[in-house]
Amino acid sequence: MTSSQLKELLNRYVDEVWTKRGVAAIDGFLAPTYRRHLGRGVDPLTRDGQKKLLADFRAAFPDAELAVEEMIVERDLIAFRSRMRGTHRGTFRGIQATGKKVEVRLLDMIRVENGMFVEQWGGPDLLDLLQQLGASVAAPAASR
Repeated sequence: MTSSQLKELLNRYVDEVWTKRGVAAIDGFLAPTYRRHLGRGVDPLTRDGQKKLLADFRAAFPDAELAVEEMIVERDLIAFRSRMRGTHRGTFRGIQATGKKVEVRLLDMIRVENGMFVEQWGGPDLLDLLQQLGASVAAPAASR
């Protein structure tokens, strides 16, 4: 795919899945072999895991809006910086709805094969999001 086609693919994903709130549209973007790498020591999410994550997020932030602020395309990779705004109206990570409006930044990289997302790295700044919701976040005590 060309750089402009990859940019258009990401913009369609944001429009169909985020703006139009079409969780079912994910199957048209994520390959059956899709894996989202969330971090060290955590198994990558599958396509179904990503759909559940997004559905759960939507339940917690039903008015969530995602805006891509910058995108860089190289070969089969799309790197982008975005911003999510929403209102906490449902349980998120064990935190009951607070009614607070939040804004969080995201950094992501997606690898594309045959017009489908096959791998993804990154995501939202969860520490910032949890702090905006009033969660107390502390590092575990050091062992001696």
